[in-house]
Amino acid sequence: MTHPVDRAAIAAAHARIAPHVRHTPLLRLAAGELGPDFPLTLKLELLQHAGSFKPRGAFNRILSARDAGELPASGVIAASGGNHGAAVAFAARSLGVPAEIFVPELTPAAKRARIESFGASLVRTGATYVEALAASRARQAETGALEVHAYDHAHVLAGQGTTAREFQADAPDLTHVLVATGGGGLIGGMAAWYAGSVRLISVEPEACPALHDALAAGQPVPAPVGGVAADALGARQVGALMFPLAQAHIAAALLVSDDAIRAAQRLLWDRLRLVAEPGGATALAAVLSGRFQPPEGARVGVLVCGSNTDPATVAG
Repeated sequence: MTHPVDRAAIAAAHARIAPHVRHTPLLRLAAGELGPDFPLTLKLELLQHAGSFKPRGAFNRILSARDAGELPASGVIAASGGNHGAAVAFAARSLGVPAEIFVPELTPAAKRARIESFGASLVRTGATYVEALAASRARQAETGALEVHAYDHAHVLAGQGTTAREFQADAPDLTHVLVATGGGGLIGGMAAWYAGSVRLISVEPEACPALHDALAAGQPVPAPVGGVAADALGARQVGALMFPLAQAHIAAALLVSDDAIRAAQRLLWDRLRLVAEPGGATALAAVLSGRFQPPEGARVGVLVCGSNTDPATVAG
């Protein structure tokens, strides 16, 4: 059965997951406080459980299956670069469900430790997310566990879309919202909620241009995976479910350098004492580097979406 990803599905997801996730706060910054000569509103989704926005989609997927009587005794299984795996592990522990998480070799030690800290069984295999996904699916065929895909499932997209629902409720004045993109689950869900009511801007590392390349090609296509944010944003190809939402509702797809991402991480720490991972700082990097230039009178929001990194790499 195909489930639509729309405002009604996101509102239902919000009601379903609200007892299990944090309503993350905003930080409103005056013009010049981080450098740019216009105010910024940051949504601090890096303060979410498990250190990223990902529990929203994980809880919605698992709870939807449980409500439908489709959650097997073998539990859940997922492939991840790190953050999604931590989120699935956290959600599974919260709900008393076994979890098995497959990650590629590139997943940092801090993220592997985070996954294991939530009691999941961790399998490290393959050079890339795609290889870890293939291994997880072979294992799923053996165990019958519920797959919780990192981005290409309607319940996952709807769960991630609750981020936009909160952002709009708390900051209805925004005209532009910048979001980091990997496989597209987050921005796809946010696009379904905003549906053109703001200018939604995708930001990707130059070394991980999956949505940028897909929009240029008119369809999801394989893209390079590399650079400092590859563990979080290194999808080889954006999801099929999010792509029509992106075509309809994403105003621009920008690329930023690894140097700009690292600079954004440092500034978040230096000025705000926030530790963001590279993927979490990617959207802000477009603002700080000048890659994003807002029109006169724009009211700009930025999602700071993840914090799963060794603090010494940012604050050292």
